[in-house]
Amino acid sequence: MDPLEDVLALLETQSHVSASLTAGGEWAVRFDGPSGVKFNAVRRGHCILEVESLDDPIALSPGDCYLLTRPQRFILRSDPPGPEVDASTVFRSAENGVAHAGTGQDVLLIGGRFTFGAPGQDLLLADLPSVIHVPAGTANAETIEWALTIIERELSDKHMASTLVAEHLAVVMLVHVLRLHLAREPQMVSGWLAGLADPVVAAALTSLHADPAYSWTVAELAHAGAVSRSTLAARFKTLVGQGPLEYLTHWRIQLAAQKLRKSSETISSIARSTGYGSESAISTAFKRVMGVPPSAYRKHHHMSS
Repeated sequence: MDPLEDVLALLETQSHVSASLTAGGEWAVRFDGPSGVKFNAVRRGHCILEVESLDDPIALSPGDCYLLTRPQRFILRSDPPGPEVDASTVFRSAENGVAHAGTGQDVLLIGGRFTFGAPGQDLLLADLPSVIHVPAGTANAETIEWALTIIERELSDKHMASTLVAEHLAVVMLVHVLRLHLAREPQMVSGWLAGLADPVVAAALTSLHADPAYSWTVAELAHAGAVSRSTLAARFKTLVGQGPLEYLTHWRIQLAAQKLRKSSETISSIARSTGYGSESAISTAFKRVMGVPPSAYRKHHHMSS
């Protein structure tokens, strides 16, 4: 199995495409910190992005896109800016899926956000920078541009199921942005995502995700990467922040947590399917990672839902 695919599936990643934004003249739109991951793409014109976690603004040109991976306030504006207007006011007045700011329509942005239906989104977000900017013309970004072009077309043409098509393509775009970020700036990524950029660690991660219930040894994982046990252990610890078997424990617990939330399987059955020999074994590991035993975790999430 592919680790990135596994995590996105485990988190039940969904996209939500919002109204487009057109703007012209001098304008500025202020956004509260979004839940999940926010994305925008500039399809026409130029504007400025200011994010509270960054010292310097980012100039955006046609074809640029970005992800905001933290719930942080941000501003989209012209240069020079106009008076700031709250985004809720602007988008409340949207017509036919398009909101307007300033005067004219020199700028067009499409956007939305990604949310996660399951707990544990730090699995994905904690290891990413707060802003990922993909400028137009970035090498190997053709699929991102293709997805954005089709999303824009679906939103403007309003064919049957256009929103569904746009939202599925947005997830495609997310995967390609993450791939591109890993390839382009691996030194800016930590955790298991950094491991995916390293061929030795990636081989071990792929093995672990392919069969998480198997009783892996460091020697077997090292063989998958064609290195010694000590080399794998050191590289895995440096990049991922924990040893390969510790990572395996945490991944198994995430899988068990999903089963506890989504199924009526007994804890003993879940224990066997995730590599634990007994209910007591998984209970001990689960409580160490999640802070509560499996039975309490299941009860809490069933009551919440």
